[in-house]
Amino acid sequence: MARVSSLPEPRRSALLTGWGRTSPTRAEVLAPVSAAELDRALCDPPSRGMVARGLGRSYGDAAQRSGGRVIDLTGWTDVDLDIDTGDCRARAGTSIDTLLRVLVPRRFFVPVTPGTRFVTLGGAIAADIHGKNHHRRGSFGSHVSSMVLRTADGQRRTISPDREPALFWATVGGMGLTGVIEEATFRARPIASSRISVLAERTRNLDESIARLIELDQTAEYTVAWVDLAATGARAGRSVITSGRFAQPDELPKRWVGSPFAYDPGLPIDVPVTPPPIVLNPLSIRAFNEAWFRKAPRRPKEMISSIPGFFHPLDLVGSWNRIYGPKGFLQWQCVVPDSATDVLAGIMRQFTRTGGRSFLTVLKRFGPANEAPLSFPLAGWTLTVDVPVGDPDLPRLLDRFDEQVAEVGGRIYLAKDARMRPELLAAMYPRLAEWQEVRASVDPHGLIRSDLSERLGLS
Repeated sequence: MARVSSLPEPRRSALLTGWGRTSPTRAEVLAPVSAAELDRALCDPPSRGMVARGLGRSYGDAAQRSGGRVIDLTGWTDVDLDIDTGDCRARAGTSIDTLLRVLVPRRFFVPVTPGTRFVTLGGAIAADIHGKNHHRRGSFGSHVSSMVLRTADGQRRTISPDREPALFWATVGGMGLTGVIEEATFRARPIASSRISVLAERTRNLDESIARLIELDQTAEYTVAWVDLAATGARAGRSVITSGRFAQPDELPKRWVGSPFAYDPGLPIDVPVTPPPIVLNPLSIRAFNEAWFRKAPRRPKEMISSIPGFFHPLDLVGSWNRIYGPKGFLQWQCVVPDSATDVLAGIMRQFTRTGGRSFLTVLKRFGPANEAPLSFPLAGWTLTVDVPVGDPDLPRLLDRFDEQVAEVGGRIYLAKDARMRPELLAAMYPRLAEWQEVRASVDPHGLIRSDLSERLGLS
């Protein structure tokens, strides 16, 4: 009874999933909003352990703890920006959405953003998120100058690349398993306006897509390719490529000249119900892919876009994860070295043969890796595919893809994973033992763990 009465309010029992809406598990959820409440949430953990959680945008089970405790940090928010240096300190529960509302009107932008702004700062570090500018700027952890970490023993440690570097880099990409990130300081990026100068174009096949991305990466700050996974034959791998940079004030249309740093992401249009599985079929997916490809200009075309329109288009549709039906979906994301594009081509062909049932297939080019042992990006190519759950052949197909990726020195993104076989982990992340040694030094009893860490043998 003493343990329960000491815990912060509110507390509740909740059934939690990741963004893919698969593998729900129940946990005790605590939502601290003060330092004292966070202290109490970390003390006397249940036998099943505990893990921190932000906005739940990891696709799998990284922010779940079946039968244990989940510390909800979404109320743990605060932002402090130094407009002279761009140094930004924020609490770990602060979302990128909130950061942008503070930064953009003050002529700054986050150094890296994923495809959604509904990710917390703590989650961005724990998953070492990447964006359309990895070839130029790397992943988010590379821009963090320091962070405050609460380790399993309750210590409050300030760590940085210079101060406790091993623990710092184990925390970057460490999936929340070295402790609870309380706050972090990163360097925001100055921008010329709140609008993006975008170049949109089509490519005819995968070879052309790869060649064009390599060419654009020499000049463009941001690049990404949406791939038509339903296309076959000579059109296989055809894409819509968008590249961009922040626009200069003199490039803005007249209606924006008077407010060059205005930022209003607007309200999303929600998906009110989960559609039945029959809605998502090869015919409807093929029609969507064809329409999306035809919507893009035949020849390269420049345009001015908003920040939400270019960086976070899916955020314009609330609860879009319902589109894949009541059983949910998996987002499978791999990265392979530059020398293994043939492996990507083969994987894409096999996906296409199964019906190409993906609204979202994305190809991007990564630059060099950082120093974090469990960080996902490495120099090469990353492919992201959404696949609905339900096909009985899907597990075997993805297992085969995992093996092919591991054989060429690639890896699967842990923040997206919900089903990878644990025996492949060490091959994909060759510095795994190094990471486990650091983690054991700050949590020798394995008090901080998640469904993902248990499933993959990380804890």
